[in-house]
Amino acid sequence: MDPSPSPTAAPRLRIVPAQRLSEGAGVMVNRTIGTPGLRNLDPFLMLDRFNSTNPGDYIAGFPDHPHRGFVTLTYLLEGHMLHWDSLGNRGDLVSGGAQWMKAARGVIHSEMPQQTGGRMSGFQLWINLPAREKMSAPGYQEVLPADIPIDRKEGVLVRILSGSFAGTEGPIADPFTRLTCFDITLEPLRTLILPEETFFGKTAFFYGIDGSLEIGGSPLLPDVIAVLDTGSDILPGGLAIKAGDKGARLLFISGTPLHEPVVAYGPFVMNTRAEIEQAIDDYRNNRLTL
Repeated sequence: MDPSPSPTAAPRLRIVPAQRLSEGAGVMVNRTIGTPGLRNLDPFLMLDRFNSTNPGDYIAGFPDHPHRGFVTLTYLLEGHMLHWDSLGNRGDLVSGGAQWMKAARGVIHSEMPQQTGGRMSGFQLWINLPAREKMSAPGYQEVLPADIPIDRKEGVLVRILSGSFAGTEGPIADPFTRLTCFDITLEPLRTLILPEETFFGKTAFFYGIDGSLEIGGSPLLPDVIAVLDTGSDILPGGLAIKAGDKGARLLFISGTPLHEPVVAYGPFVMNTRAEIEQAIDDYRNNRLTL
């Protein structure tokens, strides 16, 4: 897939490796956004990758915990998890499925593995909400694997979770950040030209899942995030993504920055310290989800 025109310049990429840490009740994750190396990436607040065949790395899951002020997008590449929340939703997240939870003014939820062996692999992305939406009504959307459209051409497969690709819209829509999220698989030495409208004027990044690849000639390895400088002069011709000789899989995500203050404390993300203190007080006094 090598349409004209071709990209005319190499992109500038900021490479940030993942930091391995324990989350939830002891789930091991590789975190990129939300670390000292990349504290925030407006409008994105955190990105965790979980990926293990060792049940000890994931079996404890994420028991009941609160959120306020942002959205979570969970995408499961492989495995089986059960979602429960204080809105009354019960989601069955299986391989290839996703869930979108707008915590807004307050949600308590859990995400628990439904397997005792095998691989558990996927991502959770935290996306900020604008100040005017932080205390709005929460919401939930479950996306089944069959709900995610696929564009397949000449050794390139694009799963469209959110945003538009080749005229096809993904099932998840975020009116505040105009989120784009693609799961891209490339056969060996295949090239995809990513159209400029998917990243122009946005915050955009890539996450290597498997294999080796080049983005505009710059290498990207697994469990490394590459933040794209969308102000460079690569834009008129799009951006070339080329797999190595064993093929590659990667996640591409972009969104419109909010340009608002971010004050975070654990599972609460607001705009001021006073709002964080209110969130803590509401949670302690069972008012978070009212």
